[in-house]
Amino acid sequence: MSHVITLIPGDGIGPEVTDATREVLAATGVDITWEPREAGAAAAEQHGHPCPDEVIASVQRNRIALKGPIGTPIGRGFRSVNVTLRKALDLYACLRPVKNIEGIASRFSGVDLVIVRENTEGLYSGLEHMVVPGVAESLKIVSERASTRIAEFAFRYARANNRRRVSVVHKANIMKLSDGLFLECVRKVSRRYAEVETSEVIVDACAMQLVRFPERFDVLVMDNLYGDILSELCAGLVGGLGVVPGANIGDECAVFEAVHGSAPDIAGKGVANPTALILSAALMLQYLGEREASARVESAVRKVYRETTVRTGDLGGNSSTVEFTRAVVNAL
Repeated sequence: MSHVITLIPGDGIGPEVTDATREVLAATGVDITWEPREAGAAAAEQHGHPCPDEVIASVQRNRIALKGPIGTPIGRGFRSVNVTLRKALDLYACLRPVKNIEGIASRFSGVDLVIVRENTEGLYSGLEHMVVPGVAESLKIVSERASTRIAEFAFRYARANNRRRVSVVHKANIMKLSDGLFLECVRKVSRRYAEVETSEVIVDACAMQLVRFPERFDVLVMDNLYGDILSELCAGLVGGLGVVPGANIGDECAVFEAVHGSAPDIAGKGVANPTALILSAALMLQYLGEREASARVESAVRKVYRETTVRTGDLGGNSSTVEFTRAVVNAL
């Protein structure tokens, strides 16, 4: 089977880690034709917009994309390209599997959980305005439709991947209407998945439990802002954002991406760690039905960490991006 995939290299170290990932994917033998498209700071300078229409059109046409990290100015400048893509393509489910990798130092063992985050609404959706000078207001939007479909996604994922439990994370004790609606929608969906255990946990208690007993969690489903925060926390449990994959998935399209930043301070130095994007590409292969190739890629990455001393600088080593990529290819 052949696949045409939109490639968005991104900013900073993005082109370096996407090149590394393409090399690994080529070694699997999967037939991929890449359709490169530019988004981010360079696109903003050239086209006046960080996410030109041709980028969105390419993903809509191919229905799948691999994206490197893209920086977002803080408090000024252009809107997040990530948010733009999620809105334009209705990528309502953010999927972030978090699992220990043997050979990467961590304070915890036995971590194997999945964050499922609603991507399109909630407080994080950016609906805000100035009420009067000195007073800003942000709106938290929660709908039955969005809450129900993210719950369906979480339970379908649990069933398809032999996951035993879904935990719904909320703050319905305080936000009784918004988070209350989200919680009730998940409860309704859970009744159709009797084989999957459902638990409920308040978001602040969840944060505490994650740093005490992370091995107790399986699939966690939550709203936009909680998911943004807790997915970063969970990445820290297993070594950081540089070693965990990510995907944004809708009914029509999916974008697979590294969840770390664009690291402009090390761009062009050949020292970036491509692990997160390589593992995101493994998720992409699974999504495409290339399950054997997906398993081989993940196994190769794990073998490099388990059986060799090849490490990039972020993990205490001195290997280059090229050296790490070559080690993964050799493991394949």
